[in-house]
Amino acid sequence: MGIRQWVEGWPVYRQLTGADRLGLGAAAQSDRSKRLRARTEDADSVVQSVCPYCAVGCGQRVYVKDGAVSQIEGDPDSPISRGRLCPKGSASKQLVTSPNRVDRVLYRRPYGTEWESLPLDTAMDMIADRVIKTRRETWEDTDENGVRLNRTEGIASLGGATLDNEENYLMKKLYTSLGAVQIENQARI
Repeated sequence: MGIRQWVEGWPVYRQLTGADRLGLGAAAQSDRSKRLRARTEDADSVVQSVCPYCAVGCGQRVYVKDGAVSQIEGDPDSPISRGRLCPKGSASKQLVTSPNRVDRVLYRRPYGTEWESLPLDTAMDMIADRVIKTRRETWEDTDENGVRLNRTEGIASLGGATLDNEENYLMKKLYTSLGAVQIENQARI
């Protein structure tokens, strides 16, 4: 490459001699950057979601390619965040795709002294079995005066502040349908 080609390929020279005087377009692009493509261009689908980190509920667009998350960006259609994400929300792709992501549950049996690793499906089945058993054992049809109760005091819920309104609404519906009466949310306390 001669000196003339090198100078003409230099971004400052292109900016000063070309139509892009502010250096916002072609003058700022190198040959390599011209070949780069956004990860969002190759996505098979885009799913709207909500950032999981805090109770603000910023909107996200999750880009999926070949069944895997390829990019997560702010959703400009979200009335809450209008396309913006904080540093944690911007890094939420790592939460989903990290090779260090925990996909097993640590469980210590009653009176046990050691933790054991269980697959998530096994742990979910254990929880479902215990909810069903507790509901059966603590169900109250009526009180001592015959007043209909249809409830259980053996199940309660305390939601966290990282849940958004929709998640809290669904939790309230779930626990009410189970007959629970002690349903609270940390964000309200």
